[in-house]
Amino acid sequence: MPTPLYHVLETVTLTSSASSVTFSSIDQSYADLVLQMEAVATSSNTPKVRFNSDSGSNYYSVSMQGLANGNTGSYSSTSNFLTVQVANVKTKPSLFTVQVFDYSATDKHKSALSRCVAVEDDGSLDRVGAVAARWANTSAITSITLDGSTGSWDTGSTFTLYATTKAV
Repeated sequence: MPTPLYHVLETVTLTSSASSVTFSSIDQSYADLVLQMEAVATSSNTPKVRFNSDSGSNYYSVSMQGLANGNTGSYSSTSNFLTVQVANVKTKPSLFTVQVFDYSATDKHKSALSRCVAVEDDGSLDRVGAVAARWANTSAITSITLDGSTGSWDTGSTFTLYATTKAV
């Protein structure tokens, strides 16, 4: 099987703080989407992803995390947004990757896998985490909005949306 090629669909680098970032009119000719974020928040902030502006309780997830102090944790939830991490973003850069599989299919729910590396301000709760999620909707994903739960994304935060080629 050939290795998928990544195509940059759009990159947003904030020149001022913003409460959300939206990728819209997403090209439907690819296989999967990959959203990469290197984000800094103006205050404690948890990233929330919504597809096609859907704010209903249609997002299901299970997560796991490992902390620098040796603690671990997991949870599962139903929410009105896709959980992409298990930690708050504060004033240090945190890295996130969200892969959405078969995003243009109209005959099944969408599944996603997110991974994060987050650093607390005092460095005491450095963590890695992973979230497996499902969006209970059969619509093709045409837009992705990334909101913060309580704060804004700070100047310099970068968000890139990639797409992978379909296998031939």
